[in-house]
Formats: sequence, C-alpha cells, structure tokens
Amino acid sequence: MKKIFFLILMIACSCLFLQKCEKNNESSAISGKLTGHSDCKSFKSQMFTGDTPDTLSCISYLFDASAGKLQLTHINAGFNCCPGKLWCEISQQSDTIIITEGEKEQGCDCNCLFDLEMELNGIEAQDYVMTLIEPYAEGQEPLIFTIDLASVTEGTHCVIRKEYPWGMF
Repeated sequence: MKKIFFLILMIACSCLFLQKCEKNNESSAISGKLTGHSDCKSFKSQMFTGDTPDTLSCISYLFDASAGKLQLTHINAGFNCCPGKLWCEISQQSDTIIITEGEKEQGCDCNCLFDLEMELNGIEAQDYVMTLIEPYAEGQEPLIFTIDLASVTEGTHCVIRKEYPWGMF
C-alpha cells in the first residue's frame, strides 16, 4: 500500500513540475514584427550609397531592458528588386531567437539589398543566440551570433557576403 501511495505522490509531483515548466515557457515567449524597410538600395540609383559596404550583411541591435524590447536592423538584406511585401517570422527555441525573412513575390528579374527594421518584445536581459534565415544567402556564411543582453545592450554583428546581390558596387 505504501508503494502505491509513493508512486501516486511521485506522479502528482512530476505533473505539477511539468505544468510549472510549461507555464514558464509560455510567459517568456517572445513576439516580434517587421516595422519597416528601405527601398532597394542597389539598383534604383545604380550606386550603393550606404554607410555599410555592400559586401557585408549586418544586424545592429539596441535593447531596452525596462520595456523588454529589442530593436533590430538587418542592414543589406538580399531580396528580389520587386518583392511585393517583405515579411519576417520570429520564433524562439530555448535561448535561440530565429528570424526567418521572406518576400511575397519575385516580380523582377533582379535582386538588390534592403535594410529591414524589426521590433521584438518579451526579451529578457540574458544570453541569446540570434539566427537569421535569409532567402538569398544560401551557401554563404550564415548570420548567426550570440548576444549577452545582460552586459551589452547595443551592438552590430556582420558577415561577409560576395555573391550576388552582395558585392556589386
């Protein structure tokens, strides 16, 4: 009888522990959205005029701990010259923030660079691995890096890109 009582007690405690963990994960879920983007930087003027060379794809970030808000700018994101609507999907897996970028259509026979502005909410002052999934960066160095928002609240991380549409000017 004692064995059955202890078995039931262990199962009940395990269920309470698992339920507590699930609630904690739900409350710490992040959300985010694309808040704006530049026009095509490369081909409209036939000259690259940005401060960041077109051979770099960069993420600049600024963290507001009191608001739990992380502002991101993806500098030199590659898309079709006529993308229709640009979008991003933001998800979290443990300590990894995954940002998947995309476009509604490929309306032109060319690609160019854009700057994307994003806002993430529900961010805590801790370490995160930032992972960007870019539609035109296949085969090039991925834009993945670690940020420690408890110590550094702003910064930039870049990777070198030399394949079209990067490195054209």
